[in-house]
Amino acid sequence: MPDNSDYFDFEEDAHDFDEDDFEARVWNLLVLINPGDEELALQQFNRWREHLSEDGQPLEADSDWVPALFTAIAWQSGFEVERDDLESLQSAVNELSARFNLQLDWGGDLDDEDFAADLDGVQLMSTAFDRLREHNYTLWSVDAGGDGFTGWMALTRDDDALLALCSLLNVEVRLGSDPF
Repeated sequence: MPDNSDYFDFEEDAHDFDEDDFEARVWNLLVLINPGDEELALQQFNRWREHLSEDGQPLEADSDWVPALFTAIAWQSGFEVERDDLESLQSAVNELSARFNLQLDWGGDLDDEDFAADLDGVQLMSTAFDRLREHNYTLWSVDAGGDGFTGWMALTRDDDALLALCSLLNVEVRLGSDPF
């Protein structure tokens, strides 16, 4: 086969954004928390930009952009729940897991008084973290500035990339086994 590579300008097609660009970093974060679903990531990216615009926030790292992100990804790729609302926490994690055809074994039912008697959100997050790791997913706890539980999940193989990206975005995250 002849080498026709000189007919193509590979430099021109690489990408059209600055890798250090704030919006590009947020886009990459959305890709990580939506593994295999770039269409949903794009929808969320556009919703995030719209929310920032509606709130009068600039598209800059110094803006208060995290609440708008959680509004854009709510119950699809992330969650925000009150600290004492165990049912919503369990439902949110179940919803995220269902995207990947996973059904978590929580070790009991919240309707069972014996199971739920001494249970709190930290224990529930830790259980979800352990069950998701069995399927190569990581549940992350995100410090979004609120009093409740805030988080998302991603593939375990992307743990280092997610940590590095969140560091660049100045978003504090922890493993779901040790939530904020």
